[in-house]
Formats: sequence, structure tokens, C-alpha cells
Amino acid sequence: MSEQIEGRNAVLEAFRSGRCVDKLFILDGCQDGPVRTIAREARKKDTIIHYVSRERLDSLSETKAHQGVIAQVAAYEYSTVEGILAKAEEKGEAPFIFVLDGIEDPHNLGAIIRTANLAGAHGVIIPKHHAAGLTATVAKTSAGALNYTPVAKVTNLARTIEELKEKGIWFVCADMGGEKMYDLNLTGPIGLVVGNEGEGVSRLVREKCDFMASIPMKGDIDSLNASVAAGVLAYEIVRQRLYA
Repeated sequence: MSEQIEGRNAVLEAFRSGRCVDKLFILDGCQDGPVRTIAREARKKDTIIHYVSRERLDSLSETKAHQGVIAQVAAYEYSTVEGILAKAEEKGEAPFIFVLDGIEDPHNLGAIIRTANLAGAHGVIIPKHHAAGLTATVAKTSAGALNYTPVAKVTNLARTIEELKEKGIWFVCADMGGEKMYDLNLTGPIGLVVGNEGEGVSRLVREKCDFMASIPMKGDIDSLNASVAAGVLAYEIVRQRLYA
């Protein structure tokens, strides 16, 4: 699938045909009939709309004929949180879910989805806002894992965590100030929460978590790449699930 659709008719048809549009960019101040129709269709689908300058649109454009609108579409269909839980149930396993808070680099997102698959996680949950979606770059970086690992996109991560806690899932948050991961009981139904490199996990999401886990570090710098941190913590969970 194409990663980007440009031009009014093409974008409108993408919405009406049911394509999954992650983000819509519209020329700021453009209020003619076709653009209003596109914006209306986007709101029906709860698509994120960015009103941007012509310079921004021109820089995004691949065709140089965007007509004031560019849609970024998902390379893969999104799953649902219920679908992820159903996958765990089908396998007869305690749910193991990755929750990603603000991963904006598509290479990191793809690498984490790949790790989630290899670690036996049942799915990945990402937020709708301020995060990378399932672009072609993510699909390529995942090395095929997107074909097997469902990814759900939610409006409110904190609320989703609360709802999953009611279903018996415990959440561990990657946090440099937390307990060493080796000292925590990470068995049973669990969600691994990882934030971006710059700010880590947001306060609202962190407050919903049951544990804070830190990775022991002996070097001269104080942080790991988000995808590497996710991998290290995921495999401590794997170790405990295998040998508990």
C-alpha cells in the first residue's frame, strides 16, 4: 500500500473507501467546498487533522501536486485491544502486551514490534496522538513481524491501562528511577510500558502503572535507545515466564 495519498479526489476517495488514514494535512486557511468535505470525512473517522503552511505541505509532498491536502495512510490495518486479548486466550497464555507511550521514530517502532513478536508478546498498543503510526518504514523495520503481531491504536493510553488492569493485567513501566528489573515479579498477565528517549513515559501513564523497572547500567552514559530498552525488559519478562 502507498504510504501517502495526495490531491483532493484521491484523499476523499481514500476516506470513502475505508482506508485507514493516520494523519491528514490540510493547507491552513483553505475552506473551499472539497476541502471542507474531506475534513468532515476525517472527523467521522476520528482522524488527526493538521492545518499547516503551504511550505510544510510542499516539503511533505512527493507528487508536488497536493492541491492543499495530503493523507498519510497506514501500511497495515490496526487491530483492537480486544483482538490482542483474544490472541492470548486462543494460545492459552497469560496476556503479554507492549504499551508504547510516544514512540515517534518509525524505525524504533518497527524494531519494538519485531522484538514484541520474538518475545512472544500478544500485541502492541500505541496512542493515536504524538506517536508514529504503521507506516511503510515501520513495516519494513519490523522485518515481517507486523504480519503476526497485532497493533492497536487508542485515544487514551492511561484509560486503556485502567481498563486492562480491571481484567487482571499488571503494568510495569520502564523508568530509570525504578527498582532493578531483576528484583520484580514480572510473571503472569503483564503489560510492558515504554516511553520515548527524550521524555520517557508520561506522568499520567506512569501513575497508572503498578511497578517501575530500571535496567542496571554500568557505562558512562545514562540511557538506552527506546527499542533496546524495550528488548532488555521484554526478555527479563520472558526469562521469568519461562522459569518462574
